[in-house]
Amino acid sequence: MVGVCPPPLVSVPACNLRRVTPKNDSADPRPQKIWLANVGANAAHPFYSPRFDDGTFELLPIPETPTEAGPHSVRYADVPSFQHPGETLGRWVPERFRDTATHYDPEFQTLTYGDNVERNARAAGLRGVESGDVLFFIVRLADWIDGEFSGRFGFYLAGFLEIESILAGVEEHPTQAEMARYGVNAHIRRGLNDPSQHWDRFWIFGGSERSKRLTHAVPVDRVLADGVFRRADGGLWNWNPSRTELQTIGSYTRTCRCVIDVSEPGGPERADLLWEAVEKLNPGIRHAPHS
Repeated sequence: MVGVCPPPLVSVPACNLRRVTPKNDSADPRPQKIWLANVGANAAHPFYSPRFDDGTFELLPIPETPTEAGPHSVRYADVPSFQHPGETLGRWVPERFRDTATHYDPEFQTLTYGDNVERNARAAGLRGVESGDVLFFIVRLADWIDGEFSGRFGFYLAGFLEIESILAGVEEHPTQAEMARYGVNAHIRRGLNDPSQHWDRFWIFGGSERSKRLTHAVPVDRVLADGVFRRADGGLWNWNPSRTELQTIGSYTRTCRCVIDVSEPGGPERADLLWEAVEKLNPGIRHAPHS
C-alpha cells in the first residue's frame, strides 16, 4: 500500500509549541516578505525530477543522510506520485535507490519545511522568516518527452508555504504538541532514527492552509528573473554571456534568501508579477495585489 506519513497525534493549538510566530490576523492578508529556497534533486544526484509536456511535474527529494532507511525513514518507494495515482516516486529513480531513505522535505501533506538554519550557511538567511511571509520552493526539472528524459533542464517554482508557525533550534525529542504539528517532517524523522546525532538545532517552518504544492511548474527564466528578482545591492541579476541561463539562475538561487520585501520601493509591483506568473499556470491561487 502506498503511504508515507502517519496522521498527527492530536490537534493542538499553536500556542503550545516551543516557538511559534502567530499567524498574521490583521486586516491585510498580504505577505510582507517572499523568500526562496532551492530544494529537490539537482545536478549532483543520479536522477531527475521529471516535467511532463503539459507542464505538470514530480518533485523528487534528495537522498537522506545517511541513506540507509531506519524505522522512521521514508523511502523513495514510499512517497506517492503526485501525478500518477497508485504509483510512487520510486518510478523515477534507479532501482538501487528505491529502498533508499529520502529527505522528503518540503512535504505538502502537513505543510512543513525544515532546514539547518543555525549550521548551514546556505540556509542562514531563513532566520529572518516571520509569520505571514511566503516561502517559495525552486526546483530543477528535466523534460520528460515520449517516455524518456530529453536532456533539457530548467528551474521552476514548485510550491510555497505561507508561514504560520516556526519550531526553532530543536535539540531534543519534540513534545507531543510539537510532534502533532511537525512530526511528519524529514528532520524529525532523522532525529528519531539517530537521537545522538540529529537533534542538531534544526528549524521547521509550518505553513497555513493557504500553502500549495503547485500542479503546474512555473518557469524561472530570464524574463521572470528580470521582472521579479534583484541582487543584494538592488540591481538586476548579471547575465554573464560566458555562462548559460541555467547556470546563472542556479548561482543566484543556491542560498535561501528573501527575494521580495514589499515594504521596499518596487517590492509590491514585483510581488504582483510573481503571483501573476504563478496564477497564470495554476488558476485559483490568489493573493491580494500589493500595488
